[in-house]
Formats: sequence, C-alpha cells, structure tokens
Amino acid sequence: MENYDSLKWKTISKERILHTPVFDVYSQKSVTDSGLEGTYVGISAPDWVVVIAIHDGNFILVRQWRHGEDNITLEFPGGVADPGENLEVTAIRELEEETGYKAGKVTFLGRVSSNTALFKNHFSVYLAEDLVQTGEQHLDADELLKYEEMPMEEVLARYGDHEFTHAYMGTALAFYFRHIGAKLK
Repeated sequence: MENYDSLKWKTISKERILHTPVFDVYSQKSVTDSGLEGTYVGISAPDWVVVIAIHDGNFILVRQWRHGEDNITLEFPGGVADPGENLEVTAIRELEEETGYKAGKVTFLGRVSSNTALFKNHFSVYLAEDLVQTGEQHLDADELLKYEEMPMEEVLARYGDHEFTHAYMGTALAFYFRHIGAKLK
C-alpha cells in the first residue's frame, strides 16, 4: 500500500478573520514536511443534517428562499445541530420543526464533508420513515418555508432544474439509493 504522508499539511498558526452567526472564517498558515508553506482560508461551521422523509411513496420536501442563490428552492428538510446535540436527535427535531412530521424510524445513511476545499464541517443524511403528521410546524422566527410531498420519480426527473439546485440533494439521493440497493446501469 502506498504511503501518502508526503501530501499532508500541518497547520502552524490560525487566526479568525471573520465571525458571523452562521460560520467563522479562518486564515491558517500551513506547512508540509518538505518545507512548502502557504496561507489558506478555512470556514468553520456547525455540522448539519439532511432528512430524507418518505410518506406514502413520496419524498417530503421544503420550499424556501435561499439567500445565496436568490431563489426559492425545493430541498429535503434539514438543519444545523445545536452545540453538543446528537445528530440523529437533530434530524428528528428538524423534520418535525419544518414539516410537522414525527418519524417512527430513523436510519443513518452517511456523512460527508460540506466542501473539503473550504469547510471544516460535515453533514449527515438520515432516512425518516413511519411518519405521523402532527399538523404543527415549529419554525424559527426567520424561517419561512412550506413543505410538500412529491413523487420520488418527479424529484429525480427535476433534480438540477431551477428549484432543485442544492448540491446536498444529490448526495442525499446517492446515500438513499445505496441504502435501498439500487443498481446503476
């Protein structure tokens, strides 16, 4: 097996250059064992979850405004973990807050980096099944969203159009299809 240690960088100093309510930006000086040095930017944010919720053969999605995209998008429910919160608890909480659905069964599907080039956080994907609708959303004060059910086939056919632009949807779908054992042709 090949050794890749020569590819590693060590952070020798780190300075926070921006603090926001959502993330912190750091400038970090790094060096390799061979002496190559550079200054890079890293973004530290909390981990978050994505919840694939299935009801009567449909995906449950949330429709909301995304400031970065300047667009209303359709996405799986999800959100940021509270400090120290177990991510499965986050998934259950976010699903109920955003949609009013309680999950009878929750399955961890996978965890990936948000963007390895910049972000230091990860997101985890959970499958929520055996859903019961409570009829009550518990949205944050600045959270304006509507939830809806959509046939799985329609979500797949529309993924990548002007409403389905969030990259984590594709990652979540890949985890879901791996979970159900779907075969690629």
